[in-house]
Amino acid sequence: MRGWFIFFSLVFLFPTSGLLYAQRADSTSTVLVKRVNLAGNVRTRDRIVLRELEIHAGDTIRLTDLPGKLAWDQRKLNNTNLFITVTVSSRKTADSLTANGNPTPVEIDVVMKERWYVLAYPVFDLADRNFNEWWYDRGRSFRRVIYGARLDYRNVSGNNDRLVGVAEFGFLQRFLMIYQRPYIDRAQRTGLRFDVSYQTNREIAYRSRFDKLVYFRSEELLRTRAYVGASLTRRDGFYHFHTLGLRYVRNQIADTIARLNPTYYLDGRTRQQYTQLAYGYRFDRRDNVAYPLRGTLITGDATLYGLFPNNDLHQFEVVASAARFWPLSSKPKGHWYASSGVRGQMILPRRQPYNDLRGLGYLQEVVRGYELFIIDGQHFGLWKNSLRYQLFSSVKQISWLKVKQFNTFPLAAYLTGFADAGYVRSSIAQQFDSRLANKLLLGTGISLDVVTFYNLVGRFSATINGQGQRGFYFNIAQEL
Repeated sequence: MRGWFIFFSLVFLFPTSGLLYAQRADSTSTVLVKRVNLAGNVRTRDRIVLRELEIHAGDTIRLTDLPGKLAWDQRKLNNTNLFITVTVSSRKTADSLTANGNPTPVEIDVVMKERWYVLAYPVFDLADRNFNEWWYDRGRSFRRVIYGARLDYRNVSGNNDRLVGVAEFGFLQRFLMIYQRPYIDRAQRTGLRFDVSYQTNREIAYRSRFDKLVYFRSEELLRTRAYVGASLTRRDGFYHFHTLGLRYVRNQIADTIARLNPTYYLDGRTRQQYTQLAYGYRFDRRDNVAYPLRGTLITGDATLYGLFPNNDLHQFEVVASAARFWPLSSKPKGHWYASSGVRGQMILPRRQPYNDLRGLGYLQEVVRGYELFIIDGQHFGLWKNSLRYQLFSSVKQISWLKVKQFNTFPLAAYLTGFADAGYVRSSIAQQFDSRLANKLLLGTGISLDVVTFYNLVGRFSATINGQGQRGFYFNIAQEL
């Protein structure tokens, strides 16, 4: 395993940046953009599309820079998740004859195929952290299934706004409503988001032991959670995103949970209410948000829990990450790609409720090879590296399907080798019998990644971790 880490360290610490781009010939040739033509945005307003374009009518651009600008404008439009396909291209105008030294006039054509924006579909989900925990540790029990309905209405008014409504039952009961509008000002920089949620559980994880969640089930309600929040968003340029959010949270657990784990809300409490203020920053310059192959992502989030003295939770949390994605060939259709990313968390002060501490093992914050474990603690660091080979990438048209939003079927597959490292600093390791906290965690393996319809990503992984444990895991993610 250490050999794998040496190999990945050499690739990611000293990337072959010289291979990324062919040396450009020096040229003084320029083009003049006479017009930008939009086609295919039936619902989406023109100004939402033009907001993503760096190229505008009247711009003079060096000929050697034009292909790169067209490519990034196309990627930005793809990342709005408003369209199934986008093509941004240039062509000479009818009056392309110019005097020597004058820019060549061109037109920019943006051709889009919009998505089906109203998705109302049944929910069938698992209550566990991932499919693998349900499959291996929870006996594949259908008692742990969440079912219900979800309404996801994108581009409600043609302004890339979004309305989400969720009603879930089964393992839990949850009702959620979200409305988000990215731009409310004429300059298209400032936006708003509102969300409200109510959830109840009759079975919850009240503690961890040996780095596994321990659940308790009862016929009575064991936990109630509710919150209401509002956020102000800000987008500077194309790639800089800011969020400032205020949220009020009210939680309650049954006396049984407080007796089983008095530190759940600390000091045997059964109620927890607080107001939180959060600021988030994201620099996102990736070619594809669902499965990036090139670009950079930098994020930082700072959250203050407990703005007032009578709040039950007082905590300060900082989470930051940085990731880079790049091709290993200068060829336009190269097959090799690499990525490397780091992520870290810090929570202060040291003593906090168990319910509000999270380490590694949740969402995407996993050292691959430890999918079946959670490592709780106040601080963590994570380093993830991948080397990908593109097996194929294609877009098929299903001629017999007449609904245009569904008859375009993209499909791509990648063979990926990976090596991860992580560390969780925890003051509660002994209290909860953790065997993995305060230790270096290493994991490596290979996976087959399939990227398809509506940003659906399926991953089949074979792994080995630092404890010598081998595993075969499946994960699925979807951007909705």
